[in-house]
Amino acid sequence: MGNYNFDQIIDRRATGTVKYEMLPDYFGRRDLLPLWVADMDFATPPFIMEALRKRLEHPVLGYTVTPETYWQAVIDWQRARHGWKVQREWLAYIPGIVKGIGMVVNVFTQPGDKIIIQPPVYHPFRLVPEGNGREVVMNPLVEQTDGYYRMDFDQLARVADERCKVLILSNPHNPAGILWDRATLERLARFCHERGILVISDEIHADMALWSLRHIPFASVCDEAAACSITFGAPSKTFNIAGVVSSFAVVPDERLRKRFFGWLEANEMDAPTLFAPIATVAAFSDEGEAWRKELIAYIEGNVEFVEQFCREHLPQIRPLRPQASFLVWLDCRQLGLTHEALNELFIDRARLALNDGEMFGAEGHGFMRLNVGCPRSVLEEALNRLKNALG
Repeated sequence: MGNYNFDQIIDRRATGTVKYEMLPDYFGRRDLLPLWVADMDFATPPFIMEALRKRLEHPVLGYTVTPETYWQAVIDWQRARHGWKVQREWLAYIPGIVKGIGMVVNVFTQPGDKIIIQPPVYHPFRLVPEGNGREVVMNPLVEQTDGYYRMDFDQLARVADERCKVLILSNPHNPAGILWDRATLERLARFCHERGILVISDEIHADMALWSLRHIPFASVCDEAAACSITFGAPSKTFNIAGVVSSFAVVPDERLRKRFFGWLEANEMDAPTLFAPIATVAAFSDEGEAWRKELIAYIEGNVEFVEQFCREHLPQIRPLRPQASFLVWLDCRQLGLTHEALNELFIDRARLALNDGEMFGAEGHGFMRLNVGCPRSVLEEALNRLKNALG
């Protein structure tokens, strides 16, 4: 038995949570079991809650300086978890990773410039550049026979012209949960460095590598990667504190750093909210590592539960085992349904709210993204609903 109860059912309704409040807007009805938004239904770790409560004992919530313990916690965590020796001057706070992508797009590119993404991929990678008047260039991943994906460097070479200024990398990959190997990251780094393409590496799921696998930070693989990249990270996914907004940027290259951090500072975007350093220091601690290990074991159990259930009851649905994160990419193509019929099955017949695969690009046709960051009993109910809906 572990020290933490991930089987506990916590009612998140009436707390303003996106996954419940936005159901009518996204799915047209409220009576759905939500397994879509990428936060977890587990209690935020008690040591983080206690650190926040302790600060709230003081009656003044005024302007505060950023404690050095904040930066040291990030440095120590990166070295211990990922073997990445981050320097203090490489670090800056950012008010969210999606916002950070928008900031990089605006600092380093002009309207009409091109941004490369690798679908199927997290949809803000497309929406943010397009919303800022940039052209999005697709470098689709190639699906292999085992269901996992590889990068298509031949196609990348064809589409990466002189107007391509940025490539947004999902590392680990969302929605497929892939941990990119060192050779792939090195090849991508050299490709982008040679062409002057800046890589934004979104590594928000870095601390959730499963099955004893290891995440490799993009900027750590070679000198070229360090020279052409801005990495974004956060404790928010792993420790379920997305509402605290505790993201950070890592920029090893001095030229890129001066330009980006200078813009952040000029606009006061590098000033953490009061609670971000407190929550991060508590998360990136020995207690945090112990909690993370128990969480990982529970998530692995949930993934195995989904795999076994599909084998026994839903053989036409193939879950791709994630190498990282609490998101499972469900291949539903053997059901032979149109896009509309697949959504009707999940929403109106099974009364489930999952992320539609086409949200991540045309390459996601026939897929659904399932969030297994929930008590196993909730997952069992969801899968039984799906089984019953299929008859």
